[in-house]
Amino acid sequence: MKFNLKIWRQKNAQAAGKMVDYTIDNINADMSFLEMMDVLNEELIRKGEEPVAFDHDCREGICGMCSMHINGRPHGPLRGTTTCQLYMRNFTDGETIYIEPFRANAFPIIRDLVVDRSAFDRIMQVGGFVSVNTGQVQDANNIPVVKADADLAMDAASCIGCGACVAACKNASASLFVGAKISQYALLPQGRIEAKERVLAMVNQMDEEGFGSCTNTGACEAECPKGISLSNIARMNREYYSASIS
Repeated sequence: MKFNLKIWRQKNAQAAGKMVDYTIDNINADMSFLEMMDVLNEELIRKGEEPVAFDHDCREGICGMCSMHINGRPHGPLRGTTTCQLYMRNFTDGETIYIEPFRANAFPIIRDLVVDRSAFDRIMQVGGFVSVNTGQVQDANNIPVVKADADLAMDAASCIGCGACVAACKNASASLFVGAKISQYALLPQGRIEAKERVLAMVNQMDEEGFGSCTNTGACEAECPKGISLSNIARMNREYYSASIS
């Protein structure tokens, strides 16, 4: 397979970036998108050119590092898929593919396709913990949890923090990410002890980081590779309002 690639190149955060054209041939249809990028970088290195910088780690759809804006969509054209789970057979031979970094003021570009998503880490740090001294692991029946609540908490905890929700949102809102991280604690009895302090701290930190406001367009849920539900944003809002007036 042969592809025409238009890739955003930017030397550093201060430099001006631009789209650069590349042509790549002899790509196996069963290669992942990141493997295709590896092949491109090997060719650039052989030519004495700078390889394209991009984030990657597990390449198994777990870590959330492989964040690219592909043909106008975070992680590419398939729903419920991270960039590393996207295969070249999902594109047409000879197709032109546009590859850009996630765009948000709170995600400043470091280089090429790599953005700084440490804002998510700071949001987690201000409230994403449980300070209860649990000691040894208790028997599961000692703290009964309603099955429906446990399932919802697990669904929220599946968020990998990739930032696709921010990249998809017209306001660059992080509400889906923060809502998921708040929900995974708020739904369980272990997380209720510090629930008020947690939601206030995390929402306030989200605002300080410069993320936009949520207007419930649903683009975040549609582009989330883990299918995190908008209901988590509603839960975050209820928790926040309740904590604010009590």
